[in-house]
Amino acid sequence: MSLNRREFLQLLAAASAAGLSLTASRGMAAQGSDDLYDVPRFGNVSLLHFTDCHGQLLPVWYREPSVNLGVADMKNRPPHLVGNYFLNHYHLQPGTPWAHAYTHLDFVELAHKFGKVGGFAHLATLVKQLKAQRPDALLLDGGDTWAGGGATAIWTNAQDMVDADLLLGVDVMTGHWEFVFGQDRVREVVEKDFAGNNPWGQKIDFVAQNIHDVQWGERVFAPYVLREVNQVPVAIIGQAFPYTPIANPRYLIPGWSFGIKDDGMQEVVNQARDDGAQAVIVLSHNGMDVDLKMASRVSGIDAILGGHTHDGVPVPVEVSNPGGKTLVINSGSHGKFLSVLDLKVTDGKVRDYRYRLLPVFANLLEPDLRMRTYIEKVRAPFAAKLQEKLAITEALLYRRGNFNGTFDQVILDALMEVQGAEISLSPGVRWGVSVLPGEPVTFEHVMSLTALTYPAVTRRDMSGEQIKQVLEDVADNIFNRDPYYQQGGDMVRVGGLRYSLDPTAEIGHRIGDLELNGKPLDAHKKYRVAGWASVAGPIEGTPVWQVVAEHLRHIKTIKAKTPNLPKLKHVEGNPGLARAQLAPA
Repeated sequence: MSLNRREFLQLLAAASAAGLSLTASRGMAAQGSDDLYDVPRFGNVSLLHFTDCHGQLLPVWYREPSVNLGVADMKNRPPHLVGNYFLNHYHLQPGTPWAHAYTHLDFVELAHKFGKVGGFAHLATLVKQLKAQRPDALLLDGGDTWAGGGATAIWTNAQDMVDADLLLGVDVMTGHWEFVFGQDRVREVVEKDFAGNNPWGQKIDFVAQNIHDVQWGERVFAPYVLREVNQVPVAIIGQAFPYTPIANPRYLIPGWSFGIKDDGMQEVVNQARDDGAQAVIVLSHNGMDVDLKMASRVSGIDAILGGHTHDGVPVPVEVSNPGGKTLVINSGSHGKFLSVLDLKVTDGKVRDYRYRLLPVFANLLEPDLRMRTYIEKVRAPFAAKLQEKLAITEALLYRRGNFNGTFDQVILDALMEVQGAEISLSPGVRWGVSVLPGEPVTFEHVMSLTALTYPAVTRRDMSGEQIKQVLEDVADNIFNRDPYYQQGGDMVRVGGLRYSLDPTAEIGHRIGDLELNGKPLDAHKKYRVAGWASVAGPIEGTPVWQVVAEHLRHIKTIKAKTPNLPKLKHVEGNPGLARAQLAPA
């Protein structure tokens, strides 16, 4: 049974009295007040930011990672802190709402206590409350809103999330998983819905400085928009996910090129300043490690509001560069958080700031009536299908973490069983909700982990050498010492196969000790491998959600099981690893 609002506020007050603090950085407001959402206004420019909600219109359970390894310069610093390392770094106490929001610790117990998070109706209430204090505040959407886990997003060609953003009052947006609906669909939304041709007359500026037409070299979207906030000109520059044509199917966006494009970013920052911007904000979908490096290389950015890697980081990281300092902020995922950044801008410069990363606790926020009515209407045609109970789980099901989660294990087992494969591979995407022990697993739960626009299941023969190469390539995307060579996901999920991984090694040497059924993997032998979400080209086949649903209907009960984790090497003392996550030697 979760706490009611009065009990919740009493607990907040007690946590405050016990010294709860998030005051580790200049200009920070403590989060120990007796009302979580009492955020006094500061300065004259306010920005609200959410990102990576992945089609989740309703409140959800979402477990934060117990494994988020940092390597090289990224070790020992945010966002690569988990569990007690995270609490100690930010001087937070276990068992509190913040400990639950930011970490995986005691997840099941605290989930029952504090309730679900997110939901657009609850987010809308919080946005309205904050805008009542900050009438000119800009609401920024960092992308990954339309796709990656939203069943109704797939079935409505993203229209459910497009309209939800418009109804929420988003002002500016950039993108990533939006592009998996194809470049024509993205253009249609930007040129029609976002231009004001919608029932609410709302407009959204879609910005991206790093997307160019491959034939003509011109930018596809406006690189930035200049908005006045309390008579202060503020530039919002867009930075879409740089590796979209690699991480996602190239054939869906054949006419566009992406990339990090530091030089282009510096030019746009300079242009915005020349156009009169007194504050320059980058709305980024780089991933936090990439944002941190960009902040050190590009001058003139006051703050980067970032996403993609789903990191909920409660204190901005202040990064020095030749032009001064840049705040780097990441705002979590799945509608679970809303960032509030207040700036004091005088004499053409940002002089001070206050920041809060607010967890969106559904039982603390009354749902906004208009948004709730919209959500009920858009879901109604699909409600019976979404609510089908496929099985009961005896264990906590989750995905997020560098390696296999328990819900990933369900998908991997389903692929091997239904496809008759020896090995299964599943993409290391970070979206997908959690399910508590004793709960029914519904078709919607499955869709939250599998809903995308290229879901076909495949089975093919691969040599042991090819399998190792796949693992090496993905490991380099995650653990490359240079964040500009990282793509921001997690390790490919592996079923059947055992292996070791050294995140500190060089490319080609991270993966070892490959075994199948207790025998070393033969580099020259062919093995039957099931997978899904191929980016190589359009593939006809059974959607993965049907395969998983068939498997769950058959087994009826999901027993507790240990995820198939690799044996990790040279990770001793890494604060991105909860000790219980080490695989047996």
